Amino acid sequence: MKAAVHTRYGPPEVVRIREVDRPAVGDRDVLVRVYATTVNRTDCAYRAARPFFMRLLTGLTRPRRTIMGTEFAGVVEAVGRDVTSFAVGERVFGYNEGAFGAHAEYLSVPQDGSIATVPEGVTFEQIAPATEGAHYALACIRHAGTRAGHDVLVYGATGGIGSAAVQLLKSLDVTVTAVCATENLALVRGLGADRVVDYTAGDFTADEQTYDAVYDAVGKSTFGRCKRLLKPGGVYVSAELGPWAQNPMLALVTPLLRGRKVKFPFPRNDQAIVRHLRELIESGKFKPVIDRRYPLDRIVDAYRYVETGQKIGNVVITVAPESPGSPKS
Repeated sequence: MKAAVHTRYGPPEVVRIREVDRPAVGDRDVLVRVYATTVNRTDCAYRAARPFFMRLLTGLTRPRRTIMGTEFAGVVEAVGRDVTSFAVGERVFGYNEGAFGAHAEYLSVPQDGSIATVPEGVTFEQIAPATEGAHYALACIRHAGTRAGHDVLVYGATGGIGSAAVQLLKSLDVTVTAVCATENLALVRGLGADRVVDYTAGDFTADEQTYDAVYDAVGKSTFGRCKRLLKPGGVYVSAELGPWAQNPMLALVTPLLRGRKVKFPFPRNDQAIVRHLRELIESGKFKPVIDRRYPLDRIVDAYRYVETGQKIGNVVITVAPESPGSPKS
């Protein structure tokens, strides 16, 4: 099969398209014929081994996993003899961080992994980017204890995490203020934001409104800067480590003090999350934002674009074209 392979750490150019063996299918595994995947910040970080300590997980001198790709959508090609949850021909999507492997024509995943069927009427390219940013957004929502009636500010509302967060918060009946650049104001309003702040027109931390939570979806601010935006007992949440890896430390210290707190979310990665996202997509409450699409043969260009930090929502990789006669869920 064709796959995007990297055998050493480095810039996007270390990735090469090669012919490799199909993955093995265990007794409880599902073999997926991949039609669409994505390139996201997780893929970039693991490919480059940045920050350096990631090598403790990925391999000290060379990558243990040579085929990246966390998100996938495609058709079940084969199943192991003990598989009961999925059948050959079903359309599926999911998330495979850690094992990776979605940047290829075939991917093997456990039947009890982060995989679910695709809702009727949704294409592979539409649903492939439904899990990475959204599961981080869900982690922020749950760790912050956000609920209906809360006021939340989302900084970085156009990225994969931020664009998902705005929609998921609105599905909970939360009042959302979203921060983005001038050219994306209309897009973010279309995601459901109740109020949009243009950070290019002034410092968003000077906002006179206060919030139950501030989500930094891009890791470009700090608790110190955003603290004044929080109501008493309010929560600052970021999925990024922050300068000098301060966010995990502050998450340990601030709950011991009275007042505003930092929460550092550790996202769950399981089938329940993917099924929840499926329900939101099927109901129309969540639609992943897609910036650009690239064929698998141009995945290096996709990596380069993602690493500019300018992407809006998600970057999709088309591994195979979806034909009108593709099997339906």
